[in-house]
Amino acid sequence: MTNISDRDRTEPTTGRMLGGRYRLDALIGRGGMASVYRGFDVSLGRPVAVKVFGEATEGIDDAGRRASEIALLASVEHRALVRLYDAAHDAGSSREYFVMELVEGHDLRAALQHGPLDAADAADLLADLGEALHVIHSRGIVHRDVKPANVLLEPAHLPSRRWNAKLADFGIARLIDDARITRTGLLVGTPGYLSPEQVSGAAPGSAADVYSLGLLMLEARTGRRAFPGPAAEAASARLVRDPEVPGELGSDWVELLTRMTAREPAARPTALEVAVAATALARTSPGRASEPADVESESETSSLAPTVVLDATAPVGAPQTAEPESVPEPEPEPTGPTRVLPAHPGAPTVPSDLHSPAGASGTRPVGSARPGSPKPSRRRPVLIVVVLAIATVAIVLAVHAAITAATGGDQSEPTPLPPIPAELDPLGEHLQQLDEAVRG
Repeated sequence: MTNISDRDRTEPTTGRMLGGRYRLDALIGRGGMASVYRGFDVSLGRPVAVKVFGEATEGIDDAGRRASEIALLASVEHRALVRLYDAAHDAGSSREYFVMELVEGHDLRAALQHGPLDAADAADLLADLGEALHVIHSRGIVHRDVKPANVLLEPAHLPSRRWNAKLADFGIARLIDDARITRTGLLVGTPGYLSPEQVSGAAPGSAADVYSLGLLMLEARTGRRAFPGPAAEAASARLVRDPEVPGELGSDWVELLTRMTAREPAARPTALEVAVAATALARTSPGRASEPADVESESETSSLAPTVVLDATAPVGAPQTAEPESVPEPEPEPTGPTRVLPAHPGAPTVPSDLHSPAGASGTRPVGSARPGSPKPSRRRPVLIVVVLAIATVAIVLAVHAAITAATGGDQSEPTPLPPIPAELDPLGEHLQQLDEAVRG
């Protein structure tokens, strides 16, 4: 029979209610400071994660301080942070507990048991965690315990990545008094990922989280811890040497991880700089740059997309480039409607629609302009009127000459010619001079 320790006797068990609201359903995991349960918030009807701390971590029994810290931590919201819903003291077990967002998935510690991450997955992970640290650092919060067990991985919904990373347990040091933790020999942080300043006993700042994240990523890429061995030996080793970053990771990774794990806090990049650098690494990771071309989006076939001139002489698979300035003029449509060409350059074009059957598609009224064609000149109708007027006068003269010849050349007063139409008045003196020349 397994012996049950005193701690297990006093620790809340499954099925118990905490604060009259949170039911403990199943044990998810247990660490050196606390046990995590899958729970259920009966007030809001949602699943939650409940973290119950050990007896040594007393310190949030001050109701006023607890309320202010919970309000601060609960206001920090980001997709890469596990949200804190509540924190309280359970009178029945004399334990402190946190109520947090329940993330379906597994932690990074379990993922690394199957081997190191490739460059693309590691870059996505680092971008998420760097951005999460930047958010809490901007609110004056230092995590102080960045480690694989505090990185939760939930399945991603995009084909370009396997999962999304969420950072858990931020703000524990703010809610739990450091003095009450350290008096029993405990320390906020895990020896394998502590920064040099934490090992030396100095108050850690945001740079300490960047250092711990650097050790975490180095382990994620190589599959092994940077400072192995017993806790005391591993912790003190980082005071005298920097971790080794293998060159086969690539120059960009080597430079970034070397800066993140510098012993001097001032030499390390900020969390925001880490996130920006990781985003650039994610774009250039092997196998990631060609992904957008493999997935055809609707926007690529949209009518608003730029015209691409295909080169018929190019080999199959050769990239085609858009050349908007060298697009050739379209050839005449071989099956287009028949057009009546003008008799001379100045004559108007007769629309081909006159020969089309009634009701045919694309027909236009006679004289209507073709879409996109320039507006007709105002001089052309005047020229047509002049030509018609001259032709009319010529016809009248010819008829008059024929009548004169038939009557034997009668010398009587010639029959006056019909007057010039009123609509031809704009022709002015030219038509009048022509009329007088004919009569004389």
